[in-house]
Amino acid sequence: MKNIVVPIDFSEQSERALKVAADIAKKNNAELFVMHMLELSPSVTSSTDLIPPQHMVHLLKITEERFEKFLQKPFLESVKVTPIIKHYKVFSEVNEVAQKHEADMIVMGSHGVDGLEEIFIGSNTERVVRNAEVPVLVVKGNYDTFNAERIVFASDFKKESAHVAKRVVTFAKLLGAELKLVFINTPADNFLSTKDAYERISKFLNEANLGVEVDIYNDYTVEKGVLAYAEQNAADMIAIPTHGRKGLAHFFMGSIGEDIANHSEIPVVTFRI
Repeated sequence: MKNIVVPIDFSEQSERALKVAADIAKKNNAELFVMHMLELSPSVTSSTDLIPPQHMVHLLKITEERFEKFLQKPFLESVKVTPIIKHYKVFSEVNEVAQKHEADMIVMGSHGVDGLEEIFIGSNTERVVRNAEVPVLVVKGNYDTFNAERIVFASDFKKESAHVAKRVVTFAKLLGAELKLVFINTPADNFLSTKDAYERISKFLNEANLGVEVDIYNDYTVEKGVLAYAEQNAADMIAIPTHGRKGLAHFFMGSIGEDIANHSEIPVVTFRI
């Protein structure tokens, strides 16, 4: 874990995400690339009638000063930080910055209210996740110190997610975290007998070339099962696969991945299928 990208908008939520990223960086001697996107459009910046050049220079100077002040946090004192300012609010640029700096992860704060309102649908976080080719860690809570000691990875254990499982295993090793894999068995989602569930899991692990254990957890819904299993195992993070540009929908069925991220009290990290 060497490079981490943190998009910020000077909000309390982005400060929380920056603090979590700083905690992870300190444990891994990683560098933070802290990125702010100005809400300007190319037509505005290229037109001297809309914003005269001297006003644009002034706007950039004010933003740089605000950025510098925002980064003067005690929790960043021992962390290498590179500030990045982009003129436009183009969410694909977050992925481009991550690719350019070979980032291992993007860390973002969410603007949900106690997990009861939609976080991903139509939000900045969703747009970043849709474009990101690296894991995106979504942070809601406020932590004095964040320790990722145990990660729960929930999957339907179908073939398309096999390569994601390998990435999650590597990701957990980078963080020095214990990894728990779980299959949620529900009556509403093609309930499987224990024998059939283990057959599916065995084929999945062979496809992924992984020699790890997988738990089977029964519950009424996948979301409830994932959250309950994570709580029972004192997880610090939940990992879920997403379909990237196809949207977050259909981790298992419907919008379960979104529901988990909306209602989880702990950070959720997404991996592109």
